[in-house]
Amino acid sequence: MRTFDKGPLVKKSLVLLALALGASAPAFAEEHGHEAAGGDSKLDQLLPVCQSCHGEHGAKPILGSYPVLAGQHTNYIEHALKDYRSGVRSNAVMKAQVANLSDADIKALAHYFSQQESPLYTITLPKSGASAQSPDQAK
Repeated sequence: MRTFDKGPLVKKSLVLLALALGASAPAFAEEHGHEAAGGDSKLDQLLPVCQSCHGEHGAKPILGSYPVLAGQHTNYIEHALKDYRSGVRSNAVMKAQVANLSDADIKALAHYFSQQESPLYTITLPKSGASAQSPDQAK
């Protein structure tokens, strides 16, 4: 039986989808006013592209292999996006998405997603003698 390697086809499809969604972002932002990011029109134009894969507010990715952005540390998101842009991180879809982002765009996106409610939590290191607890355990 002959097998079919779907890897390149899937990657090409995702790139085309991302480019198509990117082209529709300004229309989406205009149609929805300035609700997405509280009135920052540049950010409003960028967010629909991110949210098409990472979900509303970056909290519900469409695939389990895509990261949750909501609540992530600002500096981590900034660093990751700059690494995709420079090629240090290799992902065809993300490279296409960040190729034309300025440092200011990256900073604004990182700040926005870091402020969103997240399904994730950050473990805080205990003070000496105490044990680490998740936010749910601390209640």
